[in-house]
Amino acid sequence: MVNISRRSWAQQCLDALLPQYCLLCGLPSRQALPMCPACCSELPVNAHCCRRCALPLASPTASLCGPCLQRPPIIDHVVAPYRYDPCIALLIQRWKYQPLPRLGITVAELWRSAVIKPPPVDLVTSVPLHWRRRWRRGFNQSSQLAELIHRGHPGLANSTLQLGLLHRQRATAVQAGLNARARSRNLRGAFTLRGRCENLRVAVVDDVLTTGATANELARCLKAGGAREVQLWCLARTPAP
Repeated sequence: MVNISRRSWAQQCLDALLPQYCLLCGLPSRQALPMCPACCSELPVNAHCCRRCALPLASPTASLCGPCLQRPPIIDHVVAPYRYDPCIALLIQRWKYQPLPRLGITVAELWRSAVIKPPPVDLVTSVPLHWRRRWRRGFNQSSQLAELIHRGHPGLANSTLQLGLLHRQRATAVQAGLNARARSRNLRGAFTLRGRCENLRVAVVDDVLTTGATANELARCLKAGGAREVQLWCLARTPAP
């Protein structure tokens, strides 16, 4: 269950006057986040996963998944505290297409509460959107999540936030519905570097990791620019088909 800090007396009074409701079930949340304790407890923790790509593993003795053993990805490490399921999907879809401040804050708090001690990095950035998609959506959810995570996490005090480090130079087809190979072809050469990252450990923030095609293409771009290590930090990881 998500560990939410105690509410202050002022917050309790505010909740009495303007109660918050759970984003998933609609009942009063009765805690700092607009999610009730029951829904928080049902979020599927990605407790046993591949130590490289965070793919949920069936065997409790395995440390790497088959794909990472056969063909290690370009990305060095993935932090994904939850498994992608219908509750996570609903939360993320509402966040993307109803850009209310509390939705982004909720997603960031879920990540911060689950990842108490993130791996050490020098620089935090986000997956860039093409300008046309950003214009239609109104914001970049990955950049918002990166900013909220970095601003509120004590473990990231020694790192730098640089949201403009990566640029999507061409529009790509929607990834949903494409297999892993098609996603990789779709993204090849889509990103460019707009800053320096020589010998730095870089964390790229996104909402969900599916096949890893975007993460690998971003890692390729960053390592070509001299990055020493590239991690992907996201809220959830999709299980294997």
